Amino acid sequence: MSRPVRIEFPGAIYHITSKGSKGQTIFRDREDRAVFLNTLDNVVSRFSWLVHSYVLMDEHFHLVVEIPEANLSKGMRQLNGVYTQHFNRRHDEDGPIFQGRFKSVLFEKSSYLLPVCRHVVLNPVRVGAPSQLNRYRWSSFRATAGYAKTPSFLHTSDLLAGFSKREKVSRRKFREYVGEGIDSDSPLLERSNQVLLGSAKFIREMQPILQGEKMAKRGPKQARRRRSLSALFRTVDSKTRAERNELIRRAHLDYGYTLMDIGQHLGLHYTTVSKVVNAGIENRKNS
Repeated sequence: MSRPVRIEFPGAIYHITSKGSKGQTIFRDREDRAVFLNTLDNVVSRFSWLVHSYVLMDEHFHLVVEIPEANLSKGMRQLNGVYTQHFNRRHDEDGPIFQGRFKSVLFEKSSYLLPVCRHVVLNPVRVGAPSQLNRYRWSSFRATAGYAKTPSFLHTSDLLAGFSKREKVSRRKFREYVGEGIDSDSPLLERSNQVLLGSAKFIREMQPILQGEKMAKRGPKQARRRRSLSALFRTVDSKTRAERNELIRRAHLDYGYTLMDIGQHLGLHYTTVSKVVNAGIENRKNS
């Protein structure tokens, strides 16, 4: 069976897993896990990722990653490559420690962010007892639930916004939601073509790309004769929020500026720019 096509575009979101080669343990102790999370932190900063959920098990890990830029494969090469170097150096090993390339499922954020993130943090419960949910240190559950400090690389706001605008209420409802899912089936069982998870409309949109067509509508267009960011945003101070957001989308989708470029020019965090761009894409899809 041939490898599924890896679909990457700005704003895409994935469930990712990477396993040890031949079932080998890739996290032998606390230090290994801490080094991996530090490496993940560096990758998030370098590639502007949004990590919504994670868990480290002995022989594998799971991540839920959103990419403001189309750089999933580059980031994963960095993450697994740097960690492999650490592991081999520390444990006097040699060669690859991961089983082939990482696996990813592209999913529809609006419908599946909550169930996929729940599936990820429930992994320790599936191999232990329900009490592992609150006690397990090497997942995003405790931070998202409000039991522990949120690491700098973890992006919890989108996930918690699915429950309430009030932080305490959203964290409580998140805890309840995860607890209710202990006996539920994995949402990944609903995936199509091995690598897609979403509504029928979402699957139809992605299907041609799996069959070899180039990505045309979601990623930034080939940069035309580019106007400078200064020219594009020359009168931004006199614009309404909606008008400013439309300029942001034009800068990214029509002129090919990165989310980091736009954010730095306007003094906005790249996550804010990403949300503006993604909202515009959704509005265009639904119009």
